[in-house]
Amino acid sequence: MKKNIHPEYKKISAICSCGYTIPVFSTKKKDMLLDLCSQCHPFYTGKQRSMNKKGRIQRFQKRFNLSEI
Repeated sequence: MKKNIHPEYKKISAICSCGYTIPVFSTKKKDMLLDLCSQCHPFYTGKQRSMNKKGRIQRFQKRFNLSEI
């Protein structure tokens, strides 16, 4: 390998929106911000969240002048 052409590989933190911090090695210069991690993702925690889809469907039907099917 050639010297002095590769980016510096250093330890940074991946910070989740829930506050959990994961130390990782990367060539990035700043900490990474995550939306989900294994501490708050429903698949790993076993807590399923249901979304209110009825309002979204009604908005779609209203936007395109569709009657309920």
